[in-house]
Amino acid sequence: MKNLSPVFFVKELAISLRRNKSSYKTLLEPDSPHKTQVKFYGLDHLRALAIAYVFLFHYFILSGDQPAWLPGFAAFGWTGVDLFFVLSGFLIAAQLFEQVRQNQVISFRVFFLKRFFRIIPAYLVTVGLYFVFPLFREKEALPPFWKFITFTQNIGLNLKDYGTFSHAWSLCVEEHFYLLLPLIVMALQYTGLIKKSAWLIIMLFILGVAMRLYSYNSLYLPHIANNISWMYWYKYIYYPTWNRLDGLLAGVSIAALYRFYPYAFAKISKYGNLCIIAGLTVVTAAYFLCKDQRSFSASVFGYPIIALGYGLLVMGAISPAGFLYRWQSKVTSFIAALSFAIYLMHKGIIHITHRLLEGCNINSNLMLLISIATCILAAYLLHITVEKPFMKLRHKIIR
Repeated sequence: MKNLSPVFFVKELAISLRRNKSSYKTLLEPDSPHKTQVKFYGLDHLRALAIAYVFLFHYFILSGDQPAWLPGFAAFGWTGVDLFFVLSGFLIAAQLFEQVRQNQVISFRVFFLKRFFRIIPAYLVTVGLYFVFPLFREKEALPPFWKFITFTQNIGLNLKDYGTFSHAWSLCVEEHFYLLLPLIVMALQYTGLIKKSAWLIIMLFILGVAMRLYSYNSLYLPHIANNISWMYWYKYIYYPTWNRLDGLLAGVSIAALYRFYPYAFAKISKYGNLCIIAGLTVVTAAYFLCKDQRSFSASVFGYPIIALGYGLLVMGAISPAGFLYRWQSKVTSFIAALSFAIYLMHKGIIHITHRLLEGCNINSNLMLLISIATCILAAYLLHITVEKPFMKLRHKIIR
């Protein structure tokens, strides 16, 4: 297992930047423009980063801003969900676009079976834990059960009164994306307009900005003087699907470049490390823009800038010249494999861990480490008892 220290990252980045072009092996060779790698290790690193950032963000909220150093470090962790969106947009769209490129008919049934067995079993088990065991609830009240099974929980969510398992809102956004994307791609494929779909992506980006502008001015501002104005901001701007498509669209854009313009991708991917540096620069700019998360600029323009930054990181991670592409780590691969289970379970497990150990006067840093361990253990159990068996079943059914 390789060294995970910051020195390792800097050293690897420096070596990659000095690497000769003659040693560069492109993912898309000119003599085989659609040659693909079996596994993108770089995406595992980003997926591990995303779940770690989300976990730490939720942890300091649930622990009452403890440890004291954590809020300042993890306050931007809510954007880990946006990184997940970019990753999902790329991976799902790349699968569909490859079928289009090979002139295959997209099977909506097969596509949805794949998504169903990947997401629904583990999700329903977690929903069941929340409804059957009150101890699992990190807050007092749950939204109605039907909102969870219809994936409409993120529409009109009252975070103040129904904040339990609120992080499932992002799964609602992704399910809406999984429903619409194949239908749109099938329509574009049928009409022969797939190569002109870049205009549709641009229009959807612009529509997202327009929708947030309307939501901010017409739905949120009338409540800004209210002492629970934050609840209306989450309800009308942060949670609705139509306001949070930027990351998914960024991933779809990268997938389109990767599948339909392989030679252009090959040229860009020679600068994988520069993409990583540019992505970190844009994300840093987004951090300062979104310091006041409910400001006008953050609410309207923050999400596309965050999507751009994380999109550049994804470009760097799938570029053979980038150090993330070549760096293999058993740690990040393990965390990435558990990322969905961790995402589902972490709030409930953090709450249970704190409840069981309250009164023990445990140091806040040690409590954080214990909570990390219990969340990983719970996620691993969910992974081996639910996720893996259903993935095997999925393979049998589709085959």
